[in-house]
Amino acid sequence: MLISSQKKEENVAEYLLYMYQVEDVIRAYQFDLERITTEFIRPQLPDASFLEQYRQWYGDLINEMQSERITETGHLMRLQEVVVELSYLHNSLLNIVNDEKYKMLYEAATEHIEAFREHSNLKDRNHVEICLHALYMKLLLRLQKKEISQETEDSFDAMRILLAYLSRAYHQMKTGDGQYWNN
Repeated sequence: MLISSQKKEENVAEYLLYMYQVEDVIRAYQFDLERITTEFIRPQLPDASFLEQYRQWYGDLINEMQSERITETGHLMRLQEVVVELSYLHNSLLNIVNDEKYKMLYEAATEHIEAFREHSNLKDRNHVEICLHALYMKLLLRLQKKEISQETEDSFDAMRILLAYLSRAYHQMKTGDGQYWNN
């Protein structure tokens, strides 16, 4: 709740990855708010005064996920809308703005993105979505304490750097602070 708001303001890619994790937590607890509260939320809260706010937030997410029929897989519509905005921004930086730094980062990441696409079930997804899913997979591998080869780590880094730049540009676009958006 508080973490998601902070991440959304600071780094939209981290926000999306955090929310993907929250969606999976809700699914893992089979949409049972009582179990989520007692087994997941309460042990993590340093201050019990926030318990009801977190309980309400998770309850709202549960209702939203159920109403959008994403109980097995998929992401909330509002998260998908952010991904669409990032994809438009990605294309704008490459084709309209001609951001040379972004083009360089994208060129460095493209072979890694395509390799990840080939080894995944994301064949119909755009490059921004593939980067997000790759970094989410890295998070899951870390949580499972699985070893990641240096080659795979290098691929993740290329995609992470690309998303970090894109996230900064997204923040600038949203706040009107970017050099591109003031024209």
